[in-house]
Formats: sequence, C-alpha cells, structure tokens
Amino acid sequence: MTLTKQVVVYSRKGCHLCEVVKESMVKLARRGGFTWKEVDVDSDGELRRQFNDEVPVVFINGRKAFKYRMDEQEFLKRLAG
Repeated sequence: MTLTKQVVVYSRKGCHLCEVVKESMVKLARRGGFTWKEVDVDSDGELRRQFNDEVPVVFINGRKAFKYRMDEQEFLKRLAG
C-alpha cells in the first residue's frame, strides 16, 4: 500500500502566480497519488514573516519543492521521488 503524499501550497489572495500553481494542482490531483491544501500566508503572522516575498511555495511531504513557479512534469517527478 502506498501512502498518499501531502502537498501544501502557501499562497495569498490576489497573487497571480499562486492562481497558476493552484490551477495546476487541481489538474494534477485528478491523477491521484496526493492530496493538497492551500494555506493563506496572510492568515498567520508567523507564516507571513516566513513566506512574505516567496509565494507561492509548494511543499511535498513537508519539504520545500517549488517557489514562485512550478513545472508540472517536475512536480510529478518529485512526487514520485
């Protein structure tokens, strides 16, 4: 049995790059193999300090995988890795 990978997208409202990454997540999630959630960095002062100028940031199983832009093929490779 393979465990489902956990993906977190740190983003904020009004962020164009964030929207692009989230669209990719919706599309890629249809293939399965991972679940994902979005976290608004502006909802928490600590997150805002940590990621303020870096959104979107994508973590796969707790490890930072992408910042600003995400290549879908590279995402799938890292997900499988």
